[in-house]
Amino acid sequence: MLEVRHLHALIALSETGNLSKAGRRLHLSQPALSHQIKSIESHLGVALFERKSSPLRLSPSGERLLGTAYEVVKTLDQCERDVARIAEGKAGHLRIAVECHSCFDWLMPAMDRFREGWPEVEMDLVSGFQPDPTGLLVEDKADLVIVSKAPPRKDIVHHPLFRYEVLALLARKHPLTRKAYLNGQDFAKETLITYPIPDDRIDIVREVLGPLGVNPVRRTAMLTVAILQLVASQRGIAAMPAWAVQPYLDKGYVESRRVRKQGVFANLHAATTRALSRTAYMQEFIATMKKVSFASLSGITSAEG
Repeated sequence: MLEVRHLHALIALSETGNLSKAGRRLHLSQPALSHQIKSIESHLGVALFERKSSPLRLSPSGERLLGTAYEVVKTLDQCERDVARIAEGKAGHLRIAVECHSCFDWLMPAMDRFREGWPEVEMDLVSGFQPDPTGLLVEDKADLVIVSKAPPRKDIVHHPLFRYEVLALLARKHPLTRKAYLNGQDFAKETLITYPIPDDRIDIVREVLGPLGVNPVRRTAMLTVAILQLVASQRGIAAMPAWAVQPYLDKGYVESRRVRKQGVFANLHAATTRALSRTAYMQEFIATMKKVSFASLSGITSAEG
């Protein structure tokens, strides 16, 4: 029997082109995902993909089933929204604050996707530097905040979105580019360029430099592109999430190196109040953020916790 999870598996494989990426999107291991596809093929008695093709290519039967999969999933999603509207009444607003206050670009596709299904939800971005992002929830100045640190707080729920690597960013001719990876002491004689936020919200300081007692000269900039411009101009080095700077790395604007041989990793969370976390539209927006992020951002994996 075909199940909804089989349809999601087919869609993910079609959109990503390989088992590894589709598995990450669905939070499944490759063997588990492969088993789902084989069960569909066994049930229908046809092959859904052309064998030994890279990226994976759908067979004519697979193309036919994919079209139906999109229709069924869309219909079910709309039905769930309608039921939620009936149960909860008119949906409210969604004010979003992002800890990295200049990094909104990655969020826009998720907002656009969500708006298609929930046009009545008023969406807004809370701009500017926020010294206490989750405090905005308590003060009713935001409905959802995106943060990398998730300390326990009464009536605040942290929803893990994805796990990412923090990379050191260097000018293309910086002497440290000769190293395969950087350690904490490599930052000691450099100028560290960061956002103007507390140290406990800066991954490289919280996870590496602070525990080692390394305290480099500091410089701050409000915008991601400004930090990268300073790095490219050899005014200092930075350490930022790989997903946030990948377009600049692809263009060769700056170079990156892993921090420590094993790397430095952190999770990104969506924080909401406990009451809002129970609403259908908030649950769907968080699910949409995860789905769109795994489809569009490089190097992210399932979040821990």
